[in-house]
Amino acid sequence: MHRAIEKTIEISGRYIGKGEPPLIIAEMSGNHNQSLDMALKIVEAAAQSGAHAIKLQTYTADTMTLDLSEGGFFIEDQNNPWKGRSLYDLYREAYTPWEWHKPIFDRCKDLGLICFSTPFDDTSVDFLEDLEVPCYKIASFENTDIPLIRKVAATGKPMIISTGMATVAELDETVRAAREAGCKDLILLKCTSTYPATPENTNILTIPHLSDLFDCEVGISDHTLGVGVSVASVALGAKVIEKHFTLNRDGGGVDAVFSLEPEEMKSLVQEVERAWQSLGKVSYGPLEAEKKSLVFRRSLYAVQDIAEGEEFTLENVRCIRPGHGLPPKYFETVLGKKAVGEIKRGTPINWSQVGG
Repeated sequence: MHRAIEKTIEISGRYIGKGEPPLIIAEMSGNHNQSLDMALKIVEAAAQSGAHAIKLQTYTADTMTLDLSEGGFFIEDQNNPWKGRSLYDLYREAYTPWEWHKPIFDRCKDLGLICFSTPFDDTSVDFLEDLEVPCYKIASFENTDIPLIRKVAATGKPMIISTGMATVAELDETVRAAREAGCKDLILLKCTSTYPATPENTNILTIPHLSDLFDCEVGISDHTLGVGVSVASVALGAKVIEKHFTLNRDGGGVDAVFSLEPEEMKSLVQEVERAWQSLGKVSYGPLEAEKKSLVFRRSLYAVQDIAEGEEFTLENVRCIRPGHGLPPKYFETVLGKKAVGEIKRGTPINWSQVGG
């Protein structure tokens, strides 16, 4: 049975948890195409679309891998969007220069966006601490990097961890390491580490199971195309939704093919809000807003003039709208009884008109 998590998590004045709308994160990644001007335009477009946060990635090619183009350092998988490239070359193109971080953070602050990042090693954590980030994100490919998990957890700031590829045993180790090292506010994101991901491989029914298993808030890092999967995740308890974001999918960003464009992000924000508002509570019976509609239910009416003493029959009584007469469940009870007084066509039938 799903446990109700009462505690809310605060990130830069925004609360995540029970009764709070989902936090929507626009992931910039390398979609800036090595242009600070484009990066700032992405920030502005995210703010205009209604997203709540911008997420960066903090690394260099040298902190990620070796400058080699052979063996495992070269991508040969034909289904990989980055096939034919070395890891080093890919990361060199995709990384966000560290000197850009402050101007990006400042623009986010000016526009009311939360700004934070994914660190990939100890040096990036130290750098982000100097920028006073409000929280940290751990990428799926680093969710088994226990030393990094401990380093980030020791900051005491909220941690958002993507769960792509991780087994339950691996996640248990990660969560234990984070909590033991000082993390008090944890959010796990259901993630499928394919680019793009298909809805069939997304398995969002895992979202409430994650929450139950690790007693934490949950969400989704969604690599599918469109917004449907993210919106559906809200009904399963997602409190954080992360989607890659670009100004234009044809612009050539490294993650552009599975990123949302501004109008799509705007749609995501609107539809997630509607989905969240619709959750409400378990409710039966007419709501206050529905009470005026009760009159349009069916009920028993005279559909012909009925003389005093005449029997009610299939010809002179029907179940029709509106609902001012007896409920339809009494139709068979009334049939065969005699009318008390004259009843005109269009008169609702009530018990005072029904004799023996």
